Amino acid sequence: MIAQLFPVTACRAVLFDLDGTLVDSVPDLAAAVDGMLRQLQLPEAGESQVRNWVGNGMVNLIQRALTGDIHFAPDHPALQRFDEALPLFQSSYDASNGQFSRLYEGVAVGLRALQQQGLRLAVVTNKPERFTLPLLEQLGIADCFSVIIGGDTLPQRKPDPAPLLEAARRLQVEPAACLMVGDSRHDIEAARNAGMKVVAVPYGYNHGDDISLSQPDQLVSRIDQLVA
Repeated sequence: MIAQLFPVTACRAVLFDLDGTLVDSVPDLAAAVDGMLRQLQLPEAGESQVRNWVGNGMVNLIQRALTGDIHFAPDHPALQRFDEALPLFQSSYDASNGQFSRLYEGVAVGLRALQQQGLRLAVVTNKPERFTLPLLEQLGIADCFSVIIGGDTLPQRKPDPAPLLEAARRLQVEPAACLMVGDSRHDIEAARNAGMKVVAVPYGYNHGDDISLSQPDQLVSRIDQLVA
């Protein structure tokens, strides 16, 4: 399937988003959010609500949990507790990270098959670095990736193309020879602005929006379909 997207220049590297693309991490994140809210003496959110909030990094998740709203106002009074909430979330997530997360079907097989084809692999996520590598290690796929770019590796985060371009630089692969794989419109926007082809999965965290409306180059329902 990848060869069809690269009829002229061969694909040499594949960059993956993490949450909602490779891993269903919502159960861990929900446990961390509810742990934070309990310590703040606020009502718990629950997994179904957190599932709708995930996808734009830790800061946005905490802000949504404090306000109870995915579209919160920047001057919402609940945000005054952000500095108090941040370390509580981080400590809660340190405890829950990897405990309940699971790889989506076809991920492990797909990653190994791409490696066997000689492709270099990277993770480009908005999740902070301190949580990214431990999760990959716990799920047994950390060794698949030559480069890991977290949400705090650079000043910019997706949908800015800078993290994707930095991954390509570290992989020593031209952006035009890279494929980005993600689950959200931010992944697609970042890939387009980085000059990369982009494949989307429909099962991730795109806040209920149909990912095909963001016009990726291709859709796959499983990661191992990339090698078909």
